[in-house]
Amino acid sequence: MGLINLLTSNPLAFVIIAAALVLSLAFHEFAHAYVADRLGDPTPRRYGRVTLNPIKHLDPFGTLLLLLAGFGFAKPVPINPNNLGRWGTLWVAAAGPISNLLIAVLTAVLMKVFAGNFLALQILGIVLGINVVLAVFNLIPIPLLDGSRILGALVPSLGRSLAQFEAQPFSFLIVMAFIYLARDPIGVIINNVQGWVERLIGV
Repeated sequence: MGLINLLTSNPLAFVIIAAALVLSLAFHEFAHAYVADRLGDPTPRRYGRVTLNPIKHLDPFGTLLLLLAGFGFAKPVPINPNNLGRWGTLWVAAAGPISNLLIAVLTAVLMKVFAGNFLALQILGIVLGINVVLAVFNLIPIPLLDGSRILGALVPSLGRSLAQFEAQPFSFLIVMAFIYLARDPIGVIINNVQGWVERLIGV
């Protein structure tokens, strides 16, 4: 179910969830851009992506999908692997999910700090859940996701095959269909990771 349904049923929840999603997606993409920039690739800076400004990172179609279907995406950060090398490319790919895991852990700590504040716990719980979803989902080693970039850097021959697949006209639709069909096991993994983060902090 998309976020758009909350506009009439619970406008406050819509605003909180939409803001958390937008900021979390922006931070995820900023992390990719920042690490690439620090490792010597000027491409993200050339495209204005080394910024926390959400407008620079949001994709119109991906945002529309998020509102209507509850699933969307931001604009991928352009990089030049030739400027980064094999391991630099790996770290750039890993930066996005790592940034979301760090937010999730920080949020869990804040949930412990504000344990007596119901509203704060509700908001922080949403932020925690969103960032766990973004981290785990993007680590899935299938084309178009960060996990495939990490896997490709670890196994270059497989990375070339994944890149060839991504270049195909219908690769996006195939990946979306796979994610839809595998939504239940993906959901189980995400719930387990969220539970682990909460247990780690003692929430």
